Amino acid sequence: MGSAPSSEDVYLRRSVQTAVKLLIVGHFAVGKTTFVGALSEIRPPHTEEVMTQAGALVDDLAGTKDKTTTTVAMDFGRLTLSDRLVLYLFGTPGQQRFTRLWQDMTRGALGALVLADTRRLSQSFDVMGVLEELDLPYAVAVNQFDDAPAYGIAEIREALDLLPGTPLVRCDARDRSSSARALITLVEYLQSRNSAPRPLEQA
Repeated sequence: MGSAPSSEDVYLRRSVQTAVKLLIVGHFAVGKTTFVGALSEIRPPHTEEVMTQAGALVDDLAGTKDKTTTTVAMDFGRLTLSDRLVLYLFGTPGQQRFTRLWQDMTRGALGALVLADTRRLSQSFDVMGVLEELDLPYAVAVNQFDDAPAYGIAEIREALDLLPGTPLVRCDARDRSSSARALITLVEYLQSRNSAPRPLEQA
């Protein structure tokens, strides 16, 4: 785990010229709050609430027996990559009933990082489907839970039916360096897309 952000990181550097909005998305209990918290140089707003019995009737709690809280609004964090570039991270709620909320959050976002769990890969399809409908580019990071089965990257790519160009990496959402590498993979992917020649428009 990385060190806690210092008080000097609260204010944005005056040299910053570009701010980029990115989404951290994924199904319920995949580690989005942990991921944003590990990376953010400011203290993320607290939007975690204790789960109730009523929620158990609508949320799939399989494989999440130790989870007692859930995000009810969003996670928000900030990460300065250089003197000129800062990333704003918006973590979305994972339950399906909040899908409309995070669809609205895609406005102004350049891309998304999809967190996945090898214990529940099938639950990532709805998330990726929404991103594809909205034409929002994304990369996938497999959050490595201690009790999750280990599969090769090629196996995971096939299971998720990813396009050849979609980045797929592993990460530990609890670890700042690991999470940063996953996020940088997304940023580099977005940069390569923006620099690629665009197809000629049909007359």
